[in-house]
Amino acid sequence: MKKTSARKLKYRRVLLKLSGEALGNRDAGECIDPRTVAFMAAKVKKIHDMGCEVGVVLGGGNIFRGLAGAGKGVDRVTGDSMGMLATVINALAMKNAIEAAGVPVRVMTAIDMPKIAEPFVQRRALRHLEKGRVVIFGGGTGNPYFSTDSAAALKACEIGADALLKATKVDGVYTADPKKDPSATKYSRLTYETALEKRLKVMDAAAFALCMDNAIPIVVFDFFDGRALEGVVTGAAVGTLVS
Repeated sequence: MKKTSARKLKYRRVLLKLSGEALGNRDAGECIDPRTVAFMAAKVKKIHDMGCEVGVVLGGGNIFRGLAGAGKGVDRVTGDSMGMLATVINALAMKNAIEAAGVPVRVMTAIDMPKIAEPFVQRRALRHLEKGRVVIFGGGTGNPYFSTDSAAALKACEIGADALLKATKVDGVYTADPKKDPSATKYSRLTYETALEKRLKVMDAAAFALCMDNAIPIVVFDFFDGRALEGVVTGAAVGTLVS
């Protein structure tokens, strides 16, 4: 497939953050729904074919969430370690789907498990991206007490991403929860300062601080909305831009 010139892309290299919950199908009792993963892989392939270099971080909440486990008697450090391993399972599922779509991909983990994936080495990750491979980062930050939002922000900084794309089931950041408040309005653009002032939950505090300190724009958008992902990387008015 002929690739779009990188000059037509607003963001040539991106870090895509996907939630773990989005991979599952609660109705079918599946923590990983192959059809959903294939749908996500097709979206990643689309922007890859446009010439975009893509890094991906997945949550693990469809399998196990450390913070939730801590509320049920699981030691927080143990729970977070279990959650980080869950993200590796999701990373392998996504790798399989992206490869099946015909795109070269590598999984790199913050926790060494060489029989399953490569250990994260910044220069190697950059080389993979430059060679046109999608890179999926599993294992969170490798440390407890940090969310996968923080892992996504950290990896966005380490790979020099032009933007962090936070994929959700909502089409942007609102003044209030649109499901609870029908008068809530969507922001098309926000400054980091305004998001902090208004205490808008764009990402968790540590992740947000990393992006703000390193001037990495955050785009919050609805991943399941048609051509939204393609629109984001080409600079269309999609979702909410925090910069």
